[in-house]
Amino acid sequence: MTDSTYHIPKKTVMIEDVIKRSRFIAHIGHTPDVKSAREFIAKIKEEYPDAGHNCWAYVAGAPWDSQVLGFSDDGEPNGTAGKPMLNVLMGSGIGEITGVVTRYFGGTKLGTGGLVRAYGGSLKLAMEELVTGEKIPEVYVTGISEYSHQSLIDKLLENYNIIERDVQFTDKISWDLKMDAREAPLAIAEIFDKTSGRIQFEVLED
Repeated sequence: MTDSTYHIPKKTVMIEDVIKRSRFIAHIGHTPDVKSAREFIAKIKEEYPDAGHNCWAYVAGAPWDSQVLGFSDDGEPNGTAGKPMLNVLMGSGIGEITGVVTRYFGGTKLGTGGLVRAYGGSLKLAMEELVTGEKIPEVYVTGISEYSHQSLIDKLLENYNIIERDVQFTDKISWDLKMDAREAPLAIAEIFDKTSGRIQFEVLED
């Protein structure tokens, strides 16, 4: 369980910028893991198949996790696109985020310094439009209760951030909850206390 929180994109952002007649189109999306980051990149490439370059960078997880970083210059000179874009993402402190900057060449070469500024700058412009929300640390909680305690437990759970709830009714009631990890210990303790110790909920181990 973790109580570490960070911000993530709430929706996709797209901006366009023209620099010395080259057209730069920046997209930012929410990508919780590397697989979804690569899918987002592939989707943008499909949308702009005739572009000269689709450069990208991602932080596909917590912003402090170096295992989920990636970037590509996609044919631009080494170090002029992907790395500057990754620096923008890492500097933001936002996690689960992927940026793709598409370039249509306008006939004027920008030079290495110009490319660094163009790719990093285009992504910064998109970041200014980005709306974020807090990443909720999640945990799974399970428990079994008698039918006589159903209404009590339902009422107690109204006070907590329950993300998903799966309740099965057989001879007893089986509760499977996905909830805010920071609230789980208190919820479990309150259910135990209010049922006089007759009902025990617990956090599922990974």
